[in-house]
Formats: sequence, C-alpha cells, structure tokens
Amino acid sequence: MRQAGLVPFVLFLSIAGKAQDLAPRAYLITPVHSNAVTLSYSFYDGDLLFDGAVPITGATARVSASVVSLTHSLHILGRSANFTASLPHGVGNFRGKVVEAEANAYRSGGFDSSYRLSLNLIGGPAMDVQDFLKWRQKTLLGFSFRLVAPTGQYDPTKLINYGANRWAFKPELGLSRRWEHWVLDTYGAVWFFTANHDFFSRNQFSPGTNVQKQNLTFAFEGHLSYDVKPRLWASLDGNFWVGGRSSLNGVENPNTLQRNSRIGGTISIPVSRHQALKFSYNRGAYIRYGGNYQNVSAAWQYSWVGRPN
Repeated sequence: MRQAGLVPFVLFLSIAGKAQDLAPRAYLITPVHSNAVTLSYSFYDGDLLFDGAVPITGATARVSASVVSLTHSLHILGRSANFTASLPHGVGNFRGKVVEAEANAYRSGGFDSSYRLSLNLIGGPAMDVQDFLKWRQKTLLGFSFRLVAPTGQYDPTKLINYGANRWAFKPELGLSRRWEHWVLDTYGAVWFFTANHDFFSRNQFSPGTNVQKQNLTFAFEGHLSYDVKPRLWASLDGNFWVGGRSSLNGVENPNTLQRNSRIGGTISIPVSRHQALKFSYNRGAYIRYGGNYQNVSAAWQYSWVGRPN
C-alpha cells in the first residue's frame, strides 16, 4: 500500500512542465535562416495536490530551473518552419508527509530534453529578410510536433526524479490572428506517452520492477497579446488540460485524472537590435491533481539572421 501511495508523487515530478506550458506567439513567422539562442530561468513554488488519491499530505516543492534553447528557421515545401532544441536543468527541494511520516528531498540534475518542429500551413510562406519586412500577419494556421526524450536525471530506486524514463510526443495545431496591434493565439494538442518499464523499482518498497503507463492528455491554450511598439508586447495567458490517468503494472488509478488550468501574463522587451528580454508569471487557476504552484520566469534571447550555405 505504501508503494502505491508514492507512485503519483514521482509521476507528478516527471511530467511537470509538459501539459502546463504557456507559450504566447509560439507560431510566430521569422525569416528563413534566422537563429536565436535563449537562456531562461524559472522559479516554481507551491503545493502538490493529490485529491485524496494517495496518503500524501502537506506536499510542497521549490524548484529552480534553467533552460538553454537554440532555434533555427527554415523552409519546408515553401512554408515557414522553425526547429527548437531545449536542454533544461533543475535544482529543487521537496517536503511532505507520507503516511504521516515527514519526508524531505533535494535534487539537482537535468530534466528531459525537448525538441520541437513547427510548420506554417496557412498565412506564412517562407521569406527572406527583404520579403519579411514587407509582409504583414493576418491569419496563421500552423502545426507543430514536440518530442521529449528520456535524457534527464533518473534513478529507478529513488522517489523523486527530474527525468521520466520514457518518451513523450505532442502534436499540436495553432491558430493566430492579428488585428492591428492585437494578436489572438489558440492551440490544441494531445500528449502521448510511452511506458516506463523501470518505475520506482528495486528498493525497499518494491524489490522487483514496475511498469508505469499514462493515458493521453488533451491540452488547450489561449493568449491575447498587444503590441506596444515593434518587438515590445504583453500578453494574457491561460490553458486547460485534461486526462493523463496513470496505471501501475496494469492497475489504473482513477484518482490520478488531471483536470487543471493555469493563468498568467508575459511581457517581451527589446534591448537592442539582436537582444530581447522576456518576463512571465503564472499560477494555478484550478488544480484538481498535480502542482498548484506559482511560476516566475525571466529569459534573455539573442537572435540573428545567418547566411545560407
């Protein structure tokens, strides 16, 4: 029984940051051969809620995460496309009571790496810099595919891990519409997960190996942003995701169903021709199961247009 109670705690940590993403202007059109390096820092602080699914109470987490991302713009079949690779690292402290016994943990290590390819379907042809300067956005429809690889810190004997020891896939459709200074973005996506065949295994709670599986998670996201002037904009952000019920060794736990939402805001400030700063804040609006935390993020980006080979 104690082993079953620990499973969702590990599960929450491994999926944190996936369905909960808030990314305004994710289908932005850029000139072909554009590049960007982004360094970001995020701080997460809050409670972990389990809706009575497990005997864990008073669970809290404080995590600092840094991410290095590289983005490159290209063209695919005459359409604008972007590829982004992200490498995150985290440091965190976790506290709570498991069956009324105090538990504390500290972790430092890499999260699973992420790779995203986005392709414009309508409204954003591939353009060089000269054509891009003449172009004006109206309605954009895009498709993206995100892959999360099991490259993060993972020890199957430990309760808390930053890595998930499995693959995750996220196909998404994104719609963006501009009205002069206003931009409305809406996205719809589905998360798919492979099985973790070495889940919380070979320890005092479970001497053998366990197989953990997770159902699909449906994610929806919306952003309303306003351009104050070129490259200076602010947005209101929100999302909702549902699904992701998990099972252990073929036994499903219905109380692990996620039905959560987050709200927040973002501001992007140009610093120079090639540099920009971005700040964001978001918090749980309705959290039934998972992380009811506050998140503050800051990012620095350096962008340039490279020469074609």
